[in-house]
Amino acid sequence: QVQLAESGGSVVQSGGSLRLSCVTSGDTSNVARVAWARQAPGKEREFVASVIENGYGTYYLESVQGRFFISRDNALNTVYLQINSLRTEDTATYYCAAQTWGSSHYDYWGQGTQVTVSS
Repeated sequence: QVQLAESGGSVVQSGGSLRLSCVTSGDTSNVARVAWARQAPGKEREFVASVIENGYGTYYLESVQGRFFISRDNALNTVYLQINSLRTEDTATYYCAAQTWGSSHYDYWGQGTQVTVSS
């Protein structure tokens, strides 16, 4: 079992920055990839970024490239999502998710942290 806990969500003005954190615990040695996803009211959930275990393989949703940066500190079992130049359309609940080795999907999810961007 893997547990994930997000933090860092806030209300910020458009153009501002935030850093979200996702702390993993439990059987963390079994985690191959961690992703950040978001869901806005009335919209489908979308994956915005992911990073593999060694921290070097990353993925970004095309629409957030250049503004979102994912990183991980394995010593702290933490994955970060740095969000710059926030836009009102970034308003959503942000979740982190973990994919275990050999799995084809994200097996574990956190409870989410709310990001609200005001104009």
